[in-house]
Amino acid sequence: MDRTIRTEPLTAAAFARFGDVLEAAGAPDRIINEGLCGRFHDRARLDFGTGRAGISVFDATPRALPYDFTLIERHPVGSQAFLPMTAAPFLVIVAPDESERPGRPRAFLTTGTQGINLCRGTWHGVLTPLAAPGLFAVVDRIGEGANLEEYRYDVPWRVVRDDPA
Repeated sequence: MDRTIRTEPLTAAAFARFGDVLEAAGAPDRIINEGLCGRFHDRARLDFGTGRAGISVFDATPRALPYDFTLIERHPVGSQAFLPMTAAPFLVIVAPDESERPGRPRAFLTTGTQGINLCRGTWHGVLTPLAAPGLFAVVDRIGEGANLEEYRYDVPWRVVRDDPA
């Protein structure tokens, strides 16, 4: 089996089965603040089950492409949103669920002006910034109970940048 994954551009349509793309695209839903601010309203399906929403700040070590990984995880009782605090692209690795195990992963490359919200139970790679600093605001579930499942592949997957040529 080929274990190489080519990056794809992050679009709402391509990412829909895994979660939401958070971006200021198209016309704003509302103009607020005396006409000086466009509001792109209610862009994520936040789901905290019996917990509450929490906001944390993550500082992740940048990686480079090609990027090899063996760890993927999911959060079975709550969604998780990643909002970059810099304008650098980052890598988003996700995989469909196949009988409680991750299927073939996909790798999305953000534009540097996008965040994501992962739906509850979505298999995903670890936070993977491609430039320093790797600062992100993370909105996820705070509450009782286990909300982390990890899966380690025996053989690494390699993510390479798509070459449209």
